[in-house]
Amino acid sequence: MKEKFESFLKANQIQAKSYHPYYEEALNYMLLSGGKHFRAQLLLGVVETLNPSRIDSALRVALGVEMIHTYSLIHDDLPVMDDSDLRRGVLTTHKKFDEVTALLVGDALNSRAFYEISRANLEPKVAIKCVEILSFAATQMVLGQALDCYFEKKTLSYEELKILHSHKTGALISASFELGAVISGVKDSLKFKEVGLKLGLLFQIVDDIIDVTMTKDEAGKPTHHDEDKNSFVNLLGLKGAQDERDKLISEIKIDDKKVQNLLDNLIEKYLKG
Repeated sequence: MKEKFESFLKANQIQAKSYHPYYEEALNYMLLSGGKHFRAQLLLGVVETLNPSRIDSALRVALGVEMIHTYSLIHDDLPVMDDSDLRRGVLTTHKKFDEVTALLVGDALNSRAFYEISRANLEPKVAIKCVEILSFAATQMVLGQALDCYFEKKTLSYEELKILHSHKTGALISASFELGAVISGVKDSLKFKEVGLKLGLLFQIVDDIIDVTMTKDEAGKPTHHDEDKNSFVNLLGLKGAQDERDKLISEIKIDDKKVQNLLDNLIEKYLKG
């Protein structure tokens, strides 16, 4: 699925012809800079597993999810937030171009995501449900970022930390899993949402572990960068965070053997640490 999505991404670069010297390049820059495309893989993997005839229809929705995720990274890297120089192994958008361009590119990707869904070959009812799920997840993600920024250098409880990261990271991963179910025609997609939230928390714990155990070259982004943040490692210690990771892995279960195999494979590939 990763290769299929990346081919689709390259074939559907955003066009914004104008006399601006680099705006169009900047729009596509971080989208095309690599990354795991974990959320797109999750969405497309569910569709491939449950209703493979819908894969082509699902690709534009997966692209929309990736646009929301990428816009959030571009804004997160800005000096007003994390002030990062490196993302996905390349210069961040504001370092490659400038801060104004990075801000505007993020705004554009946020809107473009829903344009992509409107172009997907889906029944109107399914398309509207996709917009509902993704738009709500995006607002939850922003709330998580607001909590993260406001409570930087302040210690949160474990439950507060889970709430923060269930929004900041978990919401979009959960939405990706649920979107795959909705596109596939699953009537009860809420169970996918619930399992997806656990997967999102696991993703964040692994990201926190990476920050203290890898170099920036290994991670493709700045590491040892979370000293003042509310991370699972800062609250629980490295061993505690690793134990929490393993506990969550054991809890991520769904009552469909093929979908469970998909989850197990993604966890093994990206989240075992």
